[in-house]
Amino acid sequence: MPGLNLLIKPASSLCNLRCGYCFYADVAENRAVPCYGKMSLATLEATVKRAFEYAEGYVSFAFQGGEPSLVGLDFYRELLALQARYNSKGIRVLNSIQTNGTLMNEEWATFLAQNRFLVGLSLDGTREAHDSLRVDGNGGGTYDRVIQCAEMFTRHGVEFNILCVVNRYVARYPRRVYEALKKYRYVQFIPCLEELSGEERPFSLSAKRYGDFLVGVFDRYYADFMAGNYVSIRNFDNYVQMRMGLSPESCAMMGHCSCNPTVEGDGSVYPCDFYVLDAHRLGTVHTDSFEEMIRGEVAAQFTVHSATTDEACLTCPYFALCRGGCRREREPLSDGKNRFCSAYRAFFAHALPKITEIAQILLRNQHQRRG
Repeated sequence: MPGLNLLIKPASSLCNLRCGYCFYADVAENRAVPCYGKMSLATLEATVKRAFEYAEGYVSFAFQGGEPSLVGLDFYRELLALQARYNSKGIRVLNSIQTNGTLMNEEWATFLAQNRFLVGLSLDGTREAHDSLRVDGNGGGTYDRVIQCAEMFTRHGVEFNILCVVNRYVARYPRRVYEALKKYRYVQFIPCLEELSGEERPFSLSAKRYGDFLVGVFDRYYADFMAGNYVSIRNFDNYVQMRMGLSPESCAMMGHCSCNPTVEGDGSVYPCDFYVLDAHRLGTVHTDSFEEMIRGEVAAQFTVHSATTDEACLTCPYFALCRGGCRREREPLSDGKNRFCSAYRAFFAHALPKITEIAQILLRNQHQRRG
């Protein structure tokens, strides 16, 4: 069996914030049960047990939400105990958590650092952009609390990266956003998703604005790299990696989906975080093995359908890097057209020579180290 990457939603769609663009709130409203509640310890145990029965080499437990810290720190202490109990093969274990940061305290920071959790911390660039949509239940901005969390993580030695959703407001100021976040050294820029209905909202991201954002951020990324001040931007790093002849680590850049099991609060399993919908339910950790679910018909159809590609992509000079993009950006799949197609074309037309240059520098450095 291969390694296993699990995404777990221990608090289902529960969250203490009311972010305007939350894609999971939209997903939850499009299924029969919007919220499955907090995961029981019995369901956590079943998940861990099934994971170690299936996996070889490694198993990754990634906790998202909603807000996964709502289940409390004792839940994660129990996780570690269960991992120690069921890891009879002695395989590598990776733990991570994605959080809005507003519920973190010194006890959390100490735990995360001591147990080597990788943390994804949501921060949308500048105060103005962040507080426009990332608000609490009273409508108040959360920027100051997230900055305080980042400072606390730094003091405690927590390994963390920044997750920034590129919505209409963030995309207006690419260089300002990059400069605000580069000090954290590891950043993921995630394009804001439309609702499943396709309805545009005030924060919706246009292809033109997204293309301009990618170009503006990449220019700063390239300048810092050439100046010896490398800042990791996940999607740019992946493009460089691909130009080096390697496979991307991001599933959105593979050109098709694979089954990446996502476990909801009740133990039900789905093939992808973006598709935790009734039609895509694979089974449950209480009665089904991960092998049965991953190799089952529902997972197979999900993967096959994701390979739908617009015919124009096949003659595009950038298809080898773009590969049609993430399935969620290509809905409805009847035509396979990525809604950010023009953004990616504009970006690659601008950035591809410099992406290639970075790749060549890294390959030369590797050769010199080996030689």
